[in-house]
Amino acid sequence: MASRLYAIALSVLTGFVGLAVDLTFSPILTQAQPIQSRKFEADRLFNQGLQQAQLSQFREALQSAEQALQIYQEIGDYPSQANTQLLIGNVYLIFGQYDKSIDTFSKSLEIAKQLGIPNLEVKLLNNLGAAYFALGQYQKAIDSHQRGLSLSRELADRQGESLILGLLGNDYVALGQYQKALDFYQQYLAATKNNSDRQGEAYAMGNIGNTYAYLGQYQKAVDWLQQSLNLVRAIGDRRGEGKALENLGNAYVYLSKYQQAIEVYQQALVIYKQIGDRNGEATTLGNLGNAFNAIGQHQKAIDYLQQTLEIVQTIKDRQAEGATLGNLGNAYYALKQYVKALDLYQQHLVVARQIGERKGEASANAEIAATLVNLNQTSLAIVFYKSSIGITESIRKDIRSLGKEDRQSYLQTVADRYRHLADLLLSQGRVIEAIQVLDLLKVQELEDYLKNIKGNDRTAQGIRMLEPEKTISTQLSGIDKERLSEINRQLTSQIQQLPKSETDRVPDYLQQIPQGTVLLYPLILRDRLELILFSNNNIPVNRTVKISQEKLEKLIVDYRSGLLDAGSEDVKESAAELYNLLIKPIETELSQAKAETIFYATDGQLRYVPLAALYDGKQWLIEKYRVSNLIAYILSDFMPQSKVQPSILAGAFGGKAGEQKFGQTALPATIREIQAIANSFQNSVTLTEENFSRQAIESKFKNHNIIHLATHAEFNIGVPENSFIIFGNGDKIRLNEIINWQIPNVDLIVLSACQTGVGKLGDGVEILGFGYQVQKAGAKQAIASLWKVDDAGTQVLMVAFYRELQKGDVTVAEALRRAQISLIKSSNFNHPNYWSAFFAIGNGL
Repeated sequence: MASRLYAIALSVLTGFVGLAVDLTFSPILTQAQPIQSRKFEADRLFNQGLQQAQLSQFREALQSAEQALQIYQEIGDYPSQANTQLLIGNVYLIFGQYDKSIDTFSKSLEIAKQLGIPNLEVKLLNNLGAAYFALGQYQKAIDSHQRGLSLSRELADRQGESLILGLLGNDYVALGQYQKALDFYQQYLAATKNNSDRQGEAYAMGNIGNTYAYLGQYQKAVDWLQQSLNLVRAIGDRRGEGKALENLGNAYVYLSKYQQAIEVYQQALVIYKQIGDRNGEATTLGNLGNAFNAIGQHQKAIDYLQQTLEIVQTIKDRQAEGATLGNLGNAYYALKQYVKALDLYQQHLVVARQIGERKGEASANAEIAATLVNLNQTSLAIVFYKSSIGITESIRKDIRSLGKEDRQSYLQTVADRYRHLADLLLSQGRVIEAIQVLDLLKVQELEDYLKNIKGNDRTAQGIRMLEPEKTISTQLSGIDKERLSEINRQLTSQIQQLPKSETDRVPDYLQQIPQGTVLLYPLILRDRLELILFSNNNIPVNRTVKISQEKLEKLIVDYRSGLLDAGSEDVKESAAELYNLLIKPIETELSQAKAETIFYATDGQLRYVPLAALYDGKQWLIEKYRVSNLIAYILSDFMPQSKVQPSILAGAFGGKAGEQKFGQTALPATIREIQAIANSFQNSVTLTEENFSRQAIESKFKNHNIIHLATHAEFNIGVPENSFIIFGNGDKIRLNEIINWQIPNVDLIVLSACQTGVGKLGDGVEILGFGYQVQKAGAKQAIASLWKVDDAGTQVLMVAFYRELQKGDVTVAEALRRAQISLIKSSNFNHPNYWSAFFAIGNGL
């Protein structure tokens, strides 16, 4: 279930929506007495509203401020209008009425600009950014905060500058750009030190610690958070101490050190109780409940979560109420008390719907679905999973962040919902629907990794509800638990009676797949491997292969070890084993479809091994089919590309053999590699070593349609900041920055010396992420390598590839295939280590 880890916020930094309205200027009172009398009345109402807001009487505050605003407008008191609109906008922020707050702040900002009140402008820009942030419009938040930063610097407002640096760090954390966030937090820290702002310094340390946690550097996170805790204790900031303890506890949770987390949370709880901070108390109780749930002490978890529920219901925090109901459901689910869990999840769904919390609604639907699976109500579970995914996709279409899934969502992540739904659909023989779910799974995996993945009209549709499912979906939150089995049987029967034209309807975008091309989707499940093969005008095929995930992943590691060792003689053995798992079950259907091209939408650790190098006992797979890796068919445009004369921009890392450059091994053969390419193509430009800089290469993008980067690149597990391309002068571009390249005229990007899975294998989403970033930047296709190939072998393959491409009548995938076959037939480079590392991703038609 989706569990809420209460205290993990974007940062320790709080108060950026503060209600401290600046009244350092006053209008000149030269009006006639009746106007002055009305001015006094408006001031009284404004001050009353301000006091009410400070007492958390926000509805009364809004009423007072609106009455004051009306008088200020009638008497033409523009400075007071601007101040009052700042107060009103803040109240709208607290109410979650973000569009209204943006409208109000914008009106006030215009007045402040016209009157030349820069201090007020800075406050308004900060809070305008806060409203955009709350809406998930992070780039607009950054724009507002950058304007506020520039203005505060012009005013030499060191306090304001410090605060905004922290806000910009928050913005970039929300975008998943953690390195940029760290840069701003470090500036924030330096500014607080210069200002002798010890409280701000402690908050900055907390922000830095949290960001290291997001980067997966948990020990660094603990170190920074401990420094933050020491400082707030030294200055006697009790609430800050409670918050620092919470964040330290969260870091221990990330490290799976639950006992230490519990000890720290309990210290925070004592503080919150002493200072009467009910919100902090509820948050910490919730964290304690989740921590005890994680270590299997479910009854203790229930005790803490019941206390949480009582407080959040008392203080009327509906969002926290919904999340707590879900967390309580998780505890009962863990105890296998599924009916009780179902009741709590249904309550969570009701609350989420009432307050319009779409992410919570998606979670509640998934929680109910998982519970129904355990109650053997599969058809009903499918409806709830479809509802959950439909909501998730509609949020994605709005470009609002779906949020980083909390670490304590240990029963299922958002991506798991797609995986479970595909599993259930396949169990009912509903293959076409399963294909659509698997495509959306790739999109969700990208969202989890890169953040803020924008959907399209296809993804926004989610998974189509069948007519009987639509009827049930209108009653989701109120399904009678006593009639579950009866309702499930009726629904199953109604679906089985539907005509095949309804249940097997192929979406328009899948009907565009060309003849001779097939889509291959493997799905790795805990106890088996599912294969789905789709081609136009053929019935989609589903084959189940009995192999556990653990055994499959061991085979992948063994196979990859053989591929990485060019002297290994037994690589064909594991290559044949994988062929028997992935291809043999669908050999007949591949033949019937007259397949020539396989679009491979791979899954999990299968992303680390090349389909091209599977072996049937006589031939490598690439000798029979061209292969192109797929990001997600639902995000792709496979219209045939017009042929244009290649114009190549090539860069080489270079260096002398045996030397180290910028912490990397020199690649002297890369210079010969790009010179050979340039000799074959007119209009080619080459950059080598120091001249091969990030700025130099990026400045020449628009004049070329092929970009060849013969340099080190690493795609590593974790966050996108861990993956990079390095240039000949030591510059780097990280994976999450590639999307900023504006290269709509580029047909192909080639990385000829990259490697993946350095250190250990993850789920391969970094490879998927590379393909997506290149595609979103504008390039049609990319070629990269799964491991770093011998310099000489790479040179031979790349020369062969470009020789084939030069013929002008072949696609990228076909040119790569021919180049790989030429190495297979050679005497020096026929081991798959040399040729199979290279794969195409994108439109290979």
